[in-house]
Amino acid sequence: MSYPPDPAAPEPGPVYPDPPYPGTPAPPYPGSAAPPPPYPGSAAPPPPYPGAPASSPPYPGSAAPPPPYPGSAVPAPPYPGSAVPAPPYPGSAVPAPPYPGSAAPPPYPETPAPLSYPGGAPQYPGAGAGAGASYPAAPPAHPGATPTYQSGPQPTATAPPYIPPQTPPAAPTPAAPPEAPAPDDLDYRHAGSRIHVAAHQRGADATAIGQLAVQVPGFLVSLAVVASFAVGILGTAMGWLVILAWLASGALVFHRPTELAFARHVMKLRAPLAEERARLEPVWREVTARAGIEAHTYELMVENSTDLNAVAAAGHVVGVTTYALNEIPSSNLAAVLAHELGHHTGGHAWTGLLGYWYSLPGRIAWAFMRGIARIAIRVASVFSLAATGMVYLFIGMFVIGGFVAAWYITVPLVAAPYLLAYVGRQGELRADRQAADLGFAPHLAQVLYHFQAQEDTVKAQAAAQGRQLKEPGGLAKLLTTHPDNHTRLQALEPYLQLGR
Repeated sequence: MSYPPDPAAPEPGPVYPDPPYPGTPAPPYPGSAAPPPPYPGSAAPPPPYPGAPASSPPYPGSAAPPPPYPGSAVPAPPYPGSAVPAPPYPGSAVPAPPYPGSAAPPPYPETPAPLSYPGGAPQYPGAGAGAGASYPAAPPAHPGATPTYQSGPQPTATAPPYIPPQTPPAAPTPAAPPEAPAPDDLDYRHAGSRIHVAAHQRGADATAIGQLAVQVPGFLVSLAVVASFAVGILGTAMGWLVILAWLASGALVFHRPTELAFARHVMKLRAPLAEERARLEPVWREVTARAGIEAHTYELMVENSTDLNAVAAAGHVVGVTTYALNEIPSSNLAAVLAHELGHHTGGHAWTGLLGYWYSLPGRIAWAFMRGIARIAIRVASVFSLAATGMVYLFIGMFVIGGFVAAWYITVPLVAAPYLLAYVGRQGELRADRQAADLGFAPHLAQVLYHFQAQEDTVKAQAAAQGRQLKEPGGLAKLLTTHPDNHTRLQALEPYLQLGR
């Protein structure tokens, strides 16, 4: 039932609603669709980011927010106790989750560019398809390192592969320019034409016969030495066999295998190389063609030497130094070879070697006697001066007795070195004339001028250093086997005046 209003009561004022009880949600603001912000100290979740879908309130009694609704870009948090997945390796194909409202994450400052792998990042051995991010394979071992094996759980991430430092290639060193070959200025007048053949391929001129004559005393002494040892040690029968074998051994001078062995082991010569033969043989064929000699009659060999020289050895060997082969013009090389050919055609080479071989036993016996005499003098000098005088007296009486008893042997033996040197000088002049007759006089003169220039240079250097070279005396000059350069040039003057 309603009571009438009291006239004495004051007029009613505006009516205000009662405040809500604590914990009761406030009514929404007029015209607003969003709920009001929570009071301070409230556990209500913060408002969502602009553009994000509205989320439901948390479950009762749960501190974690509920999983996102379908279609949300925010991934669900892991379950309690589950392993936290490792972040993707730089360069992995799995992108990082985008920031809310952003199409792509901004790069970190000063972050290096990610490594790129051909064909994508390699899978770590044992990783499944659902492992999430792909890990690169273990880095290869450093070359030469011994692999190590680990037991127990393997790490999920590995260090980046070892990249050896790249050393820039060194600049190539420019190769030294090849030396210019010696000029080929030889007149090959017989190239392609028929080669005339001389009547005698090898002979013995007056110089060769003189060498054999001078060597006769030495040969007789050697025969006596060989006979004494052979008969005295082996008896008469075997001794004569040894003597005959020694006499027949001289034929080895013309035995090619023996000649080549002598040239290689005694004279230190060798067979020419392919390029040396290509340089040497055309010149040699021109020289032999002019002389009417078959080129294959002689063996060409080379000596490793920096001197300008050549040699005629035994019966079929012609040797030349590497300097003469590579440094002088072909015309001068032809002159040198023609000179050595003159020694062969004149018989100087084989007569000289034959005389040396047959006089070798006598030379060995003489060297043995000189050694005994020196030892006796030294022993006597230890005791007294009188003993030394007695030894000298005994040696003098022995020499005088030899001269008196067999003067026809001892006198030629003493004079033989001087006679052989004289015959050798004559043989050099004859070989020069042989080369001049073949048309090589001016080229041989150039070689002799080269020799003279070398001698003058040595003398000038000695004079600059305050030294004086010892010139050979009278007897020493008589023992030289080669005439001086002035003498040889004077002998070529007639050929040079004729222009040959």
